[in-house]
Amino acid sequence: MIRTYVWVAFLATLVSLTACGGGAGTESPETPAPQPPQRTIDEIVIGAANQGLDSIIVYIDDGSDITHYAAGHYDRESERPVNAEDLFKIASISKLYIAVAVAKLVTENVIGLDDSLSLWLPELSGRIANAEQATIRHLVEHRSGIPDFDSAPGFSWQNAHQDIEATLALVYDLPADFAADARYEYSNTNYLLLARVMDRVLGFSHRDYIQQAILDPLELQHTFNTYQPDFDEQLISGYWQGLNRKGQDYQIPGGSMVATASDVGRFIRALNDGSLLSAEERQHYIYWFEHSGWLPGYQSVAGYNVSNDTVVVQFVSTTGDDSEQIANDTYQDILDTL
Repeated sequence: MIRTYVWVAFLATLVSLTACGGGAGTESPETPAPQPPQRTIDEIVIGAANQGLDSIIVYIDDGSDITHYAAGHYDRESERPVNAEDLFKIASISKLYIAVAVAKLVTENVIGLDDSLSLWLPELSGRIANAEQATIRHLVEHRSGIPDFDSAPGFSWQNAHQDIEATLALVYDLPADFAADARYEYSNTNYLLLARVMDRVLGFSHRDYIQQAILDPLELQHTFNTYQPDFDEQLISGYWQGLNRKGQDYQIPGGSMVATASDVGRFIRALNDGSLLSAEERQHYIYWFEHSGWLPGYQSVAGYNVSNDTVVVQFVSTTGDDSEQIANDTYQDILDTL
């Protein structure tokens, strides 16, 4: 999720079913249980919507063909059918774009993976735990020990989050979760800080750099660094706790991007096939090659299966209750079908 939901969508649950039969002290021969016919992707997607998801979009690129699936509605008011090319808040999938930008800037000798956070943001020394010890590498890999702002006192998913400085201030003076590089622990603060470092070293917004270095070369014309109110006719409504959260703006780096499933799929393909990064940039790319995301009303996953060279992107516009489990099961069912 923007929190601990990362990678949940990639976990499968193995369920073992045992059938017992008997009579008069004799053991009946084991007969394999009949297996239900494998469902098509269409049937899986429609079935997920019928379980209560407001909408679901799936994009599949198997290396030779691209297919799109969609079921459910764009919003509850109009019940307009969702379109596979509608915009969506992709939440923490945004972190992949920041990690790519870091790799490119390291290759350009603008920053170094072993530069400390305090080297570039000295004003945070004494305010952010581990600022002197945590490096760019630690931030990218979630090994900094810097607390996650979304677990800090004062943070609530009920609110919009538009003020980046106020969000960062939530972790001022908090103790470190652990010593830098001692272990892995996912923290959204890491990517907020990476963005802040890039803004400082570039002298302009990291979002402009992502546009120039990633989105423009890949011709991703339906990917945007932040939510804008004029997206409302294109952006799917996302529901959490019965409320439409479309207008609940989240501007924090590492979770703010908006895109179509097609654009995310093309990005994931380019990240995994080597066309997005040069050979030297790939040496400096130290993050994952797939990701999931969660914001109120929006859950997503963008994965790549190396065994069959397939990209699968899934968007679901409902969060809470059992929607996360339905989404996880649906994604796994799709992987099992491919």
